[in-house]
Amino acid sequence: RAIATPARGHCASGNKARSGVAMARGPKRHLKRLNAPKHWMLDKLGGIWAPRPSTGPHKLRECLPLIILLRNRLKYALTGKEVKYILMQRLVKVDGKPRTDSKYPAGFMDVVSMEKTNEYFRLLYDVRGRFALHRISAEESKYKLGRVKKLEMGASGVPFIVTHDGRTVRYPDPLVKVNDSVKIDLESGKMTDFIKFESGNLAMISGGKNTGRVGVIVSREKHQGSFDIVHLKDSAGHTFATRLTNVFVIGQGNRPLVSLPRRKGIKMSILEERAMNPPKM
Repeated sequence: RAIATPARGHCASGNKARSGVAMARGPKRHLKRLNAPKHWMLDKLGGIWAPRPSTGPHKLRECLPLIILLRNRLKYALTGKEVKYILMQRLVKVDGKPRTDSKYPAGFMDVVSMEKTNEYFRLLYDVRGRFALHRISAEESKYKLGRVKKLEMGASGVPFIVTHDGRTVRYPDPLVKVNDSVKIDLESGKMTDFIKFESGNLAMISGGKNTGRVGVIVSREKHQGSFDIVHLKDSAGHTFATRLTNVFVIGQGNRPLVSLPRRKGIKMSILEERAMNPPKM
């Protein structure tokens, strides 16, 4: 008895796709340049494609691949091939570990170190929401801050926390709660200190329109069934508000645990910027 087979060019999956059932064909491997995050600052005319970050501790739109960091920001390489030559010598470390993947996603608070040139950088945001490669000392490069995203009980009743960069820390201090920040020693991966999320502490905004701004937490509005809103005030006296998920505590009182980029997280108005840098006539 003859078995009916689909006609050439009309496969079964094609019929499913036409019927409205989208069939995934594995992970996406490409990223077009116009669709790349704007804070990478890639030019429109530099080709069709952009490097698609590998899966890792930071999200695609909240990271900076090492190829862009070395080639476009630090200007250590002219081409992607040269970036690969540098990385394959294991000269570049992210959070103390050599990374050889040119598309490895480095993100907020990560420490990028190059011991051969004795250079250390921390990835922070500037007041325009772009990644700033902030140069730090060798002493400061030994630790980083992590925002607590989860606090749970694991197998055998072991408590653990999960930070914004995907780290799991077992047996944290009992006082640590979600939204607090923990100081992590990069060599051992252990928690050495923590900062509570509470009014009067210093915080940096890591998402939304106010990304990169630094201010002292003034108050928190709770909205049942919606997003909690946090109000902050910067050292220049400007007040602003953002969602709770965007607030990253960086210091006790008004003293930050990490050094800040050039503008210290103070966003100026257009008129204030013009007064600082008057146009050349």
